[in-house]
Amino acid sequence: MASGSKKVIYAALVGNSLIAVCKFAAASWTGSSAMLSEAIHSVVDTGNQGLMLHGLKRSKRPADDRHPFGYGSEIYFWSFVVAILIFAVGAGVSIYEGIEKLRHPHPITDIYINFIVLGAAMVFEAVAWWVAYKEFSKTRGKRGFFQAVTRSKDPTVITVLFEDTAAMFGLACAMGGLLVAWLADIPEADGAASILIGLVLAATATILAYETKGLLIGERAGSDVIDGIREIVTAQEGITNVNELLTLHNGPEDILVTLSVDFADRLSSADVEQVVSEMEAAIKTRFPLVTRVFIEAQSWKTGRADAAGSPKSESGETA
Repeated sequence: MASGSKKVIYAALVGNSLIAVCKFAAASWTGSSAMLSEAIHSVVDTGNQGLMLHGLKRSKRPADDRHPFGYGSEIYFWSFVVAILIFAVGAGVSIYEGIEKLRHPHPITDIYINFIVLGAAMVFEAVAWWVAYKEFSKTRGKRGFFQAVTRSKDPTVITVLFEDTAAMFGLACAMGGLLVAWLADIPEADGAASILIGLVLAATATILAYETKGLLIGERAGSDVIDGIREIVTAQEGITNVNELLTLHNGPEDILVTLSVDFADRLSSADVEQVVSEMEAAIKTRFPLVTRVFIEAQSWKTGRADAAGSPKSESGETA
């Protein structure tokens, strides 16, 4: 997943860098507010991809004394920063520029340059979007699009996919605004398109911030992982009950598992150690993303008492 995420980010980074230069040149030449908003949008996207590459690099640092569980969740922090930048810079500047154009409308010159640049930008964005979508589809499985988005633990691919989707919608808005401004001789349409682009960016940033917030707080592993772990544990000889099973994503490729199990009374301490070793090996073999497994030996009655009043376990039953 890490290599796939980088491929998606690099594709978007190259495309947005080239597009930004072309858009700024066209905006400077023609005086289009919508084009200037699009140029700012591309610059923000380019910076965002740089931040996500930075986050990916830092998230790969090994665990140390200060951060014993590693730095995997750092990618969630930088993805949240990206969402804030899209909202504050991309949306804010676009809306401001659009309002200024409505207050002080002026005609757009050399309209064809804008259409050529926007058309080329649409092609670049479509290619970047397709790369991101293919990578997203690899982890999507049989789940629906929105279900896969809400359950994804890799914010980099989701962020690029949403950015590129918003970018193509923004390009369509810019083209529409310029077309109305040109054919109907209504320069205010250019400003209205800029405001619409800003609103699209604000909506995109809000969705990304909401999804990343859940990852920052801490989300469990997918149901397939949880059910698989429970299946492995209950199949072990000498396990009479699973009191509690909790998982936590410390990063897209880092799952922490904690288990409270009731061992049969007939087992010796050496037998318990053997069963624990076998369970841990089986879990990590079947689910490579599981990096740490903590198993607590606890009687069923004690486990139920300790969990009294606590939230429901990840199996859907009271722990």
